[in-house]
Amino acid sequence: MATITAALVKELRDMTGAGMMDCKSALSENDGNVEAAVDWLRTKGLSKAAKKADRVAAEGLIAARTAGATGVVLEMNAETDFVARNEDFQKLTDAVAGIAMEVGVDDAGKLAAADYPGGGSVADAISNAIATIGENMSLRRVARLEVGQGIVSSYVHASVGNDMGRIGVLVGLESTAPADALADIGRKVAMHVAASSPVSVDSAGVDPSILEREKNVLAEKNAGKPDHVMEKIIESGLKTYFKEVCLLEQAFIHDTAKSVGQALAEAGKAAGGDIKVSGFIRYQLGEGIEKQEPDFAAEVAGMAS
Repeated sequence: MATITAALVKELRDMTGAGMMDCKSALSENDGNVEAAVDWLRTKGLSKAAKKADRVAAEGLIAARTAGATGVVLEMNAETDFVARNEDFQKLTDAVAGIAMEVGVDDAGKLAAADYPGGGSVADAISNAIATIGENMSLRRVARLEVGQGIVSSYVHASVGNDMGRIGVLVGLESTAPADALADIGRKVAMHVAASSPVSVDSAGVDPSILEREKNVLAEKNAGKPDHVMEKIIESGLKTYFKEVCLLEQAFIHDTAKSVGQALAEAGKAAGGDIKVSGFIRYQLGEGIEKQEPDFAAEVAGMAS
């Protein structure tokens, strides 16, 4: 029987959008064959991406900004990576991120209506850039994160300068410790979120419907076991699941011998005040966007008619 590694489970999860336990089950049922596991998930209705080939990542940039106890992250889309590397597009995205920080909005429509330096609105500036660069663009989304006391830290992966790249993360740290003492652990936790993509801070934040689904998968896999045994199996399975998807229980990427929660506890002692993660936001460029692939055969046929 093939060894089902964490990397293999993550690969299948990224391909299908199915739950971690579902992916593990699919791989186990198909002796580690990823393609067969994809089909297995699809037949059971567990794949969120039945037509993976029809899904493509929109191009553009994720931008993140922070100032003390406040942070914003936004996604600006373009059609091609060529435009994402365009200096004018980067300047536009940078300016819009600055405006988002200044006006304090967490709604793309309201941000688009905000004043843009030099006259007009953000929406006007985007329209002007479309006319100048010759490619469609859009301000897709923006989010804001604040803490009462402490800091909001950020990390941008694959940065092209001034905190713009393909993945952007904000992490809120509530603490009475000095801001400069929180900066290092804040950035490290934000990097962890970028790499590990947790679904919630802790088990209490996991969507009840997801929990029910995980329980059902465990129950189906162990059908026929006595009730008292099934209860222990489900309890143990959920503990494993929480370690995979809950930020505080995940193995810390900077020191896998400890959890993120343990790393924060140690950092809090060193900083002089307990540290609590109040929340996090993770944006990945193009996630959830579906784009119709061109039908070249139909296009050629149309040209010939």
